[in-house]
Amino acid sequence: MSNFLLEVGTEELPADFVSSAIAQWQNKISQSLSEVFLTPSDIKIYGTPRRLAILITDLPSQQSDRTEEIKGPPAKAAFKDGQPTKAALGFARKQEVAVEDLEIRDTPKGEFVFVYKQIQGRAAAEILQELCPQWITGLEGKRFMRWGDGDLRFPRPIRWLVALLDDAILPVKLVNGSETIESDRLSRGHRVLHPQPVSIPHATAYLETMQSAYIEVDPDIRQQKIISEIEAEANKVKGTADVFPDLLQEVVNLVEYPTAITGKFKDNFLSLPTEVITTVMVTHQRYFPVKQDISQDTLLPYFITISNGDPAKREIISEGNQRVIQARLADAQFFYKADCDEHLETYLPQLETVTFQEDLGTMRDKVDRIMEIASSIAEQLDLSEAERSEIESTALLCKADLVTQMVYEFPELQGVMGEKYALVSGESETVARGIFEHYLPRGAEDIMPATLNGQVVAIADKLDTLVSIFGLEMIPTGSSDPFALRRAANGIVAIIWEANLDLNLALLIRQGATDFLAAHPERSSPVAAIQEFFMQRLRTLLQDEKNIDYDLVNAVLGDADAEYTERALNDLLDVRDRATFLQQIRDNGKLDEIYETVNRSARLAVKGKVAMGEGKLERFSPISDRRDLDTQALDPQKLVNPDLFESPSEAAFYERLLELVPKTQAAQEQRNYQLLVDSLAEIAPIVSSFFDGEESVLIMAENPDVRRNRLNLLGLLRNHARVLADFGAIVKN
Repeated sequence: MSNFLLEVGTEELPADFVSSAIAQWQNKISQSLSEVFLTPSDIKIYGTPRRLAILITDLPSQQSDRTEEIKGPPAKAAFKDGQPTKAALGFARKQEVAVEDLEIRDTPKGEFVFVYKQIQGRAAAEILQELCPQWITGLEGKRFMRWGDGDLRFPRPIRWLVALLDDAILPVKLVNGSETIESDRLSRGHRVLHPQPVSIPHATAYLETMQSAYIEVDPDIRQQKIISEIEAEANKVKGTADVFPDLLQEVVNLVEYPTAITGKFKDNFLSLPTEVITTVMVTHQRYFPVKQDISQDTLLPYFITISNGDPAKREIISEGNQRVIQARLADAQFFYKADCDEHLETYLPQLETVTFQEDLGTMRDKVDRIMEIASSIAEQLDLSEAERSEIESTALLCKADLVTQMVYEFPELQGVMGEKYALVSGESETVARGIFEHYLPRGAEDIMPATLNGQVVAIADKLDTLVSIFGLEMIPTGSSDPFALRRAANGIVAIIWEANLDLNLALLIRQGATDFLAAHPERSSPVAAIQEFFMQRLRTLLQDEKNIDYDLVNAVLGDADAEYTERALNDLLDVRDRATFLQQIRDNGKLDEIYETVNRSARLAVKGKVAMGEGKLERFSPISDRRDLDTQALDPQKLVNPDLFESPSEAAFYERLLELVPKTQAAQEQRNYQLLVDSLAEIAPIVSSFFDGEESVLIMAENPDVRRNRLNLLGLLRNHARVLADFGAIVKN
């Protein structure tokens, strides 16, 4: 068994690439070794700003000999009249075997030529020489660069390579134009504390050797050290550090020998909003704020920074950091005072100078559209005049802070400063909070708007972006989503679900598209594309966020089913409730009691004439555009002729369907689908008797009227069940 070390030394790498590279190698290296029949006992991946490293322990020194079965051309192409053709000769030559060694074997796709080869195991050293350049150049990421006169691409120039197989240097080369980087046992220590080259005697001595050169290559150990030192520094000033996970992850990959250092700023800066001070520290300086108590927002005039320098120079480092933060906070204090001198509404005209999108006008134009959509939402929700007035004010002012000095300098504070400035301007707390919340949810965060103002304006803002960008046919493809439309659609659905807002999204989409086309008559309607986009989002959210089985999601949303699409977007709460309910009755076994009956009926009903699903849906509210069940698609009196019954089972089936109509209608009106499932369970024995009992009937009777009558019974049962879901999409457990 052997041990192998590969270290790639570079100029300072971006912090996010270090994390990404470690994750990529963790996934790929084990797989690539397995593919070449080398399985070590352990693989460790390390990374710092100046190096990425792989340490493989107990690696077989050589592959085992093995026999491989190799499939060749079809037998008909390989042999003609018992003689080998060019195809057989070429295959044998390629595999370095005699034609006589070829075998013909039968496969599900016909007869093929095969050969069995004895493969002698190769030395691990030889294989590693081939794999190392692939591992290095196979890394993916953003902002790769070239240097020198070569075409080698990496986030930063590669300066050295260490490749050791046990205590011997394994020759590995990277060619970059006229420059060749060759492996050695020489690494480099800390830039300040150990600038001399470091000789690594053995692969397994890597960690110990680098630690002696003031390099901690293990990011987990660096993180533990950082956390421990931050806590110790915060205790010195009788506070608690606010350790943001993203900042911690970034800092871990910015240092090779971390030292926590405390700094102080003037007390008068504490009069600034906490969010401003925190943004200056965390986003711009990568400092950790110190609070009196982690559960409160009361800051102390201290910060903690993680240095990669000489710990003996901590006082000098602290003084330098203090000068920087003082200057940044002084700027913020000036911006804050200047902004507060104006009412938030006075910034609205300046929004006309900010472009939202070239073909969509300014941010002021967007505000007008947000107000229009917010008004439609308020109308659907039947809000009071007071509520509508506050929503209107929130929508009007929601983007005003974008042109304030503070947000211009610190864009991360948009919405945050809008809330602060609204309060200073005398707006109500509800309006102010709504301005902040209309940006929620932000990114991967799952914090939702808590106020009605925030919920309505957030939906309006996101929906305007979706309708406008889709109207320009700038639809997201693959990973490209520059306007974050997926996040916007997810946010709309999440807010509606979280707040239980009884909204008709389909109507809002149509209204938004109508307004868009009025302003852009040369464009095509984006409605169909937006609907499909939301259906994709719903599938993802139901499966990933609500943990609904994929087939139950399909049963609720249908497959390119226009009726189910319309129903879903008319009532997102109903979609959520039906999907959740289906998962519940699957888990408790109730679904099994009705599955066979409904599914068998649905399969046969396809041969009948009864309209599938809920039938034609009729509008009943000009505001919400809700749709009622068409009773003709459910009522046996409209579609079944009792005079054609030839068996008591048909009459019993018919009577139960009559009883089912009001229960189905009540189930949907009350969203009480347990009522429907219980009713379907009650009718199941009757339907089973109709199919297979002593009084069973032949569904496909010779008499066309009788046949149609029986198929109509099944079609009606399917339609009742379809009020809950398309049972044909459900996979039996």
